Amino acid sequence: MDLFLHYLTMPYLLQGIGFTIEATVLGLAGGLAVGLVLAGMQLSRFWFLSAVARAYTVIFRGTPLILQLVFAYDALPHIGLRLSPIGAAGLALAFNEAPFIAEILRSGVLGVESGQRLAGQALGMTPLVLMRHVIAPQAIRIMVPALGNEAISALKNSSLASVISVEELTLRSTQLASSTFDFFAIFFASGLIYLGLTGAVSGIQLLVESWLDLDRPAGRARMLRLLPWVRPPQIAAQPSKPTAPTATSAAPPPAETAVATSARMSAGARSAHSAAVAHGLPMIEVQGLRKKYGDHAVLNGIDLTIRSGEVVALLGPSGSGKSTLLRCINHLEQWDSGVVRVGGRRVGFAENGRRLSPRAVAQERADIGVGMVFQQFNLFSHVTARENIAGPLRWVHGMLRSAANRRATELLERVGLTHRADALPRHMSGGQQQRVAIARAIAPNPSVLLLDEPTSALDPELVNEVLDVIRRLAVEDGLTMIISTHQLRFAYEVADRVVFLDQGVIIEEGPAQEMLSAPRHPLTARFLQAMGAERVSDSAPASQLADRFVT
Repeated sequence: MDLFLHYLTMPYLLQGIGFTIEATVLGLAGGLAVGLVLAGMQLSRFWFLSAVARAYTVIFRGTPLILQLVFAYDALPHIGLRLSPIGAAGLALAFNEAPFIAEILRSGVLGVESGQRLAGQALGMTPLVLMRHVIAPQAIRIMVPALGNEAISALKNSSLASVISVEELTLRSTQLASSTFDFFAIFFASGLIYLGLTGAVSGIQLLVESWLDLDRPAGRARMLRLLPWVRPPQIAAQPSKPTAPTATSAAPPPAETAVATSARMSAGARSAHSAAVAHGLPMIEVQGLRKKYGDHAVLNGIDLTIRSGEVVALLGPSGSGKSTLLRCINHLEQWDSGVVRVGGRRVGFAENGRRLSPRAVAQERADIGVGMVFQQFNLFSHVTARENIAGPLRWVHGMLRSAANRRATELLERVGLTHRADALPRHMSGGQQQRVAIARAIAPNPSVLLLDEPTSALDPELVNEVLDVIRRLAVEDGLTMIISTHQLRFAYEVADRVVFLDQGVIIEEGPAQEMLSAPRHPLTARFLQAMGAERVSDSAPASQLADRFVT
């Protein structure tokens, strides 16, 4: 036992720890730098860069590290590059670790929900802004365990540097055992030292995971000081408390009251609004829009004009092209042919007719002012409700933090969620998440709001609270809105016009009340009947019509 303790504290072995750590740090630092480049190349939209990165990965993952060490130490001097043993070990380990780290980085980026990328793009974020503020903070949390595991693997692989005379821990243990023939005690001591080093790496990994855990306030508060993109809001010194119900935050009224209110409004104010819209300027113009996925035509020659302040409801069976049409208007999808104009500006093209780059497209979205609300909410899961609204205002529109937070607070109050301002999305109900998503979409004061089945992912009891928010936006703000929905009663109450699509073609369109009560095309009538609406005569009172829409 005394001899074992003697080996465990022997300066000759302990000095080998320094060489081991040095080689490992050089390898991991270089591997991370090269891995970042490789991951970026593989994620690039340029196939040639991706192919080069893939070839590198195949070569360096497919050859043993010991051969790479010998090459770096013995072959490079023939081309005039002579390295010290520790330099050659660090270089070989870096190039060996790079493809593994690149795959970890790439998987972390791809592990972030695609819906959050779409939401960031819809808000006008450039690829760099999207990566910095949305993807990277979430990818880091995914990658930490794998990176910790790779660090331990690199630490153990550094022992192979002994083949090029790096006097790291394993080589010194071998030399000492060869001279004393006490193999068991020496290698047992060496193993305990390695265990201590790997245990330290594991401890650092667990500490980082704790700091990044959003559900642990203490750890999160420490990490927020290091990650500016998730800095806590500065305007709330004390936890928010639920406020008393107000006119804007009260629970939605019973269905009967809401329908009756809408019916009274449609008799007077609605006719005036429709007349004003009819003389308004075109806000959205779609001409000959065609889009295919493989051989399947999703949009087959769409022509549609929507005027300023008009509310249009898109109806149609699943797969009819409603969502694709909305995404094309916001240029989240590239179409095959046709023209889309918003506010007179041709979407996706410069004045000279050339296609815009991804960065220019992002700037275009921010400039023309098209907000979008998605079916699956697509909130940024790593930040609070307030930061979901305030963050894009800073990142895209350059708003000061104080002003962005004020705007976020105003909108949360408007949708009745001031008491949930500091909650993470996963701690909110579906209806609350969708209301935050709506607030985020209207935060930059867009001229157009697109809503893609905003209630289809909600439980039935949560639908009314979201529809109530959309209803007030249409009535009070006068936004130009296109909403894809299966809520016929809502379309009757709010929409100025209904457009019915089937198999990528507009089958029928017309004033909402007229078309929902007396459709002309058999496909429209069949769809409305399947959705629970009954065909009634135009002479029926508005309240009677409203009562028949029970979907």
